[in-house]
Amino acid sequence: MRAFNAELSKLFSLPGMWLAFLIGAFAPAAIAALDSIAEKEEIIAGVSIRLSEVGYIGLGLGVQGIIILGVLAVSSEYLTESSESGGGNQITTSLTVVSSRFHFLLAKAGAVTVTSALLSIVAILATVSATNLILGEYAPAFEASRLIGVVCYWTFTALLAFGITVLTKNGMIPLTVLIINSSVVTVSYLLTKVTKLAFYLPDRAGTDMLMSGGFHTPFTGGLIMFAWVAVLFIIADIVFDRRDVAS
Repeated sequence: MRAFNAELSKLFSLPGMWLAFLIGAFAPAAIAALDSIAEKEEIIAGVSIRLSEVGYIGLGLGVQGIIILGVLAVSSEYLTESSESGGGNQITTSLTVVSSRFHFLLAKAGAVTVTSALLSIVAILATVSATNLILGEYAPAFEASRLIGVVCYWTFTALLAFGITVLTKNGMIPLTVLIINSSVVTVSYLLTKVTKLAFYLPDRAGTDMLMSGGFHTPFTGGLIMFAWVAVLFIIADIVFDRRDVAS
């Protein structure tokens, strides 16, 4: 528990984390607001066909903040400290305090899980408020089951970013890959046009938890994404346990 509290404290002390919070809280609401404006015009024109998806699109696409959170939680450990502090890495100090590498990784993953879940709830509240404000009487009813899917999707996405960063020891690679793939036209979406196996990629399966009419049921989509997270964590733990952190 002490390791978890320490990791939570370190997470909130990172300057870049506040940027992640701001993006995570307001990017989905901004996307949902723009989508709601366009949808309101379609409703008035009598051609609306996707009212039930308004809001969820923003929550599905606006995960950049949560990706930054997952990446920073790990990459910050490998930043070189100032010469006054000895010029070493935070990871060396962290592993001196927590002797078990597995417990260290578990505590850090726990801190990412809790923080990302809380941030997703803030994003949901901001997105629902923006949608209701713009659409007014036309605003769709947000289903509790799909909102739970949003929390799971965001949390699993943060953990995927976390696991990939453990493997790479570098924040730029996972940030670039994951942020590009969370854009409007994702690589995994394009792959679904080639093979149905692409629907089993984590982001494709995960979005089925919050978007209606997906390839998988929400429960199946959640299981698939959880399986990806679990396998990635196991691989990351094995690699991290065998790695010389000073290298």
